[in-house]
Amino acid sequence: MPTPTDDRRDLLTVIAYMKAAPGKTDELRSALEGLIAPTTAEDGCVNYDLHEAVEEPGTFFFYENWESGEHLDAHLATPHLVQLAERIPELLDEKGLTITRLKRIA
Repeated sequence: MPTPTDDRRDLLTVIAYMKAAPGKTDELRSALEGLIAPTTAEDGCVNYDLHEAVEEPGTFFFYENWESGEHLDAHLATPHLVQLAERIPELLDEKGLTITRLKRIA
C-alpha cells in the first residue's frame, strides 16, 4: 500500500504520541477526533491520521505528513491546537505530548 512519502521524499513526517490520563480516554479521543476536520483543511497538510494502540487503549498517535516545517509550525499555532494544548495537563498522563519530526531515508 502506498504512503504519501513514496513519491514525495521531501515531505515532513510527524509522529505525535500521547497517553490519556486515568479516566480521560474517551474525553481525549473525542478532543483528538475534533482536530481532524480543521487540520486536514489547513494549507500544507497532506494527511493527518489518528491511531489508537491496540494493546494499550488510551494511547494515541497521529501519523502526519506536511509540505514543510513551516506548514507544521503554522498548524501548531492554530486556535484548535492551542486550545487542546491548554488541556494537556488535564487530559494526558505525566509524560504529556511527544512530537517527533521525521525525514524518510528509505
